[in-house]
Amino acid sequence: MPILTASTYRAPKWLIGGHLQTILPTFRHVAAITPTIERMELEDGDFLDLDWIVSGKSKLAILSHGLEGSARSRYMRGMAIALMKRGWDVLAWNFRDCGEEPNRLLSSYHSGKTEDLERVIQHAIAKSQYERIDLVGFSLGGNLILKYIGERGETIHPILHRAVAISAPCELACSSHELSKWQNRIYMQRFLKTLREKIKLKHATFPNAPDIRGISKIKNFSQFDDRFTAPIHGFESALDYWTRNSSRQFLPSIRIPTLLINAANDPFLGPKCYPFEEAKSSKCFYLEVPNQGGHVGFGSNDEYWSEKRTAEFLSGL
Repeated sequence: MPILTASTYRAPKWLIGGHLQTILPTFRHVAAITPTIERMELEDGDFLDLDWIVSGKSKLAILSHGLEGSARSRYMRGMAIALMKRGWDVLAWNFRDCGEEPNRLLSSYHSGKTEDLERVIQHAIAKSQYERIDLVGFSLGGNLILKYIGERGETIHPILHRAVAISAPCELACSSHELSKWQNRIYMQRFLKTLREKIKLKHATFPNAPDIRGISKIKNFSQFDDRFTAPIHGFESALDYWTRNSSRQFLPSIRIPTLLINAANDPFLGPKCYPFEEAKSSKCFYLEVPNQGGHVGFGSNDEYWSEKRTAEFLSGL
């Protein structure tokens, strides 16, 4: 029954509430990292940009970012630094259209595009002599790695050792509904601003792209995913996209030690994003629900708690 009820996270006394615990970490100062950048060409004619931070260690952590994030996001750099200090090499990858250059195809990234993660993992295996590889994902990237591990079940590559997902919306419809609420409009507006910009760029480049007339009137993920994400990536509707790509349905098939950390006060997550029953019945899937932390927050005065906790779990502690 891997439900970890006694979480050690305690937010600083001045960091009050899920919204402040979500927003303030986005302004966190994180030391700069100078990665080795690699462009990985894909069989479909597109590419993925990879940031390698390598010092010859025997274990590698592959980091997957959240919606409209990148390999250079503050939470990605913070995690990379924490793991490097503890003996990992790090590979942080940019989803399609999340690097410094737009991708070549109309299709982009989405919450369940595990074929791209598979390509990154296989590339890392072929390129290196690592004894083990761990996976870490944030928000959308957390859903992605949970889905990936569950899809493979018993057939997962033996080099994959452990995984940690942080603030993962494992039921996408539930999370979308939560983010559409009035009190969460600041997050929705921020996401839609950059998503609209990317769709406009696609429309200018690809004659078969969906019509963008009235795009400024789109107010939530239901409307955006129904009109753009779903048809571009071969789904019938937003609901079809959410249903097929939510990781919760794949959790019972997870066969490597995997930890999901979702704060109870995360403004992005609704009730179905806390898979207690799956954790109770699993030998490999662990759920930790700190009372505080917000969304991809877990701030502290120095190194963030989520970074220390991730390193502990990946080390078997």
